[in-house]
Amino acid sequence: MSSDELNYFSLHAGGAGMFITPVANVTPHGKGFEGELSVTDDRFLPGLTKLAETIKHNGTKAILQIFHAGRMSNSSILRGAQPESASAVAALRPGAETPRELSDAEIEEIITAFGDATRRAIQAGFDGVELHGANTYLMQQFFSPHSNRRTDKWGGSLEKRMNFALEIIKSVHAAVTQYAKAPFIVGYRISPEEIEEPGIRLDDTLKFIDVLADQPIDYLHVSMGYAWRTSLNDKNDTEPIILKIKQQVNNRLPLISVGSNETPADAEKLMDAGIDFVALGRESLREPHWVQKVMADQEQAIRYTMAQSDFEELGINSAFADFLGLLNADLHIVNSSQGKDEFEERLGGVEGGD
Repeated sequence: MSSDELNYFSLHAGGAGMFITPVANVTPHGKGFEGELSVTDDRFLPGLTKLAETIKHNGTKAILQIFHAGRMSNSSILRGAQPESASAVAALRPGAETPRELSDAEIEEIITAFGDATRRAIQAGFDGVELHGANTYLMQQFFSPHSNRRTDKWGGSLEKRMNFALEIIKSVHAAVTQYAKAPFIVGYRISPEEIEEPGIRLDDTLKFIDVLADQPIDYLHVSMGYAWRTSLNDKNDTEPIILKIKQQVNNRLPLISVGSNETPADAEKLMDAGIDFVALGRESLREPHWVQKVMADQEQAIRYTMAQSDFEELGINSAFADFLGLLNADLHIVNSSQGKDEFEERLGGVEGGD
C-alpha cells in the first residue's frame, strides 16, 4: 500500500456512504494484474489497516473487494506460473492463455483462502468484504458453462456450478462469525450474462440469484457497463436486467446498481425504480466530491470530464494514468459512448470498468 494509493483514497473515499476498494487477491496465483492489492498474508495487514483507516476517516464504510482472477491472469503476471481455473479452457480474448484445471484439493484451499482473507479484512478494520463473483473472474468461471466443463461436484449441472460460490460464502460467513466483534458486511458482485457459447444466460443467473438471496450475505452488486442494460443475447427482451433481478430478489437483499451512473438524475432514476444503492465508477475518478456537491445543492459544479492537468488534484499519478490508458489520450472521450467501451476494456472487461 503506497503513499500514492493512500493519497488517492483520501481524496476519493469521502462523501459516499460506502466505498468498495479495488480488488484484492486471496491467493498468490489469484493475482490478476500488476500492482494489485493482496490479502494473501498477514504481512499485508499494516498497509490494509492504513487503507481502511483512510477510507473511514469521515464515516464512510470501507469494503474490501476480494477475488481470484482465475484464467483472467497470465504467466507473466504470475511470474511463470500457469493461470488456473475450473477447467482447462482459455478465455475468448486476444492473447488469453489456457489455464490448468484446479484439483479438488486446490479448490478447497481457495475456499479456505477466502475465509482467511475475510479474517484479515476484519483485523485490518474494514466494515465488510465484497466477493467478486463477476467480470469473468474465478467465481464466475465456476458458474459459467464455458469455463467450467467439470463433471464432479464442482460442475456439470446448474446446481453444481453454484457450489464453488456457495462454499466460499460459507467460508466467509464462518470467519465473520468467529472474528467480527461488530456487524460486518458481506456483499456479492455478479455479472448477469456472458456472450460466449456456451455461456451464462439470464435464466440461469436468475435461478442462481434466487439461491444467493437466501444466503448469509448482505447485498447483491449487479455489475454492468450500463445500469439499464437489457439482455445481450435476447434482443427481443426489452426489460432492463436490473428490474428482472429486483423482482427475483423480492426484497430479500438490498441491490447495488452500477454502470454509467454519472449525473444526480441517473442516481434518482434508479432509486425511483426501487434500487437500494447507486454506485459510481468512472464518474468517481473524474469527480471525487460528487456526493458532497449533491448534498450541498451544487450540482452545477460537478466535473464530468478531466484533463491531464487535473491528475494531481485527482490523485492520479503517472503509473495509474498509464494503467488506465489515459496518458496522451483525449480524456473528454470517456464521456462518449465509444469512449466508455474503450475505457471499460482498459479496466479489465466490458463490465469491469465500474
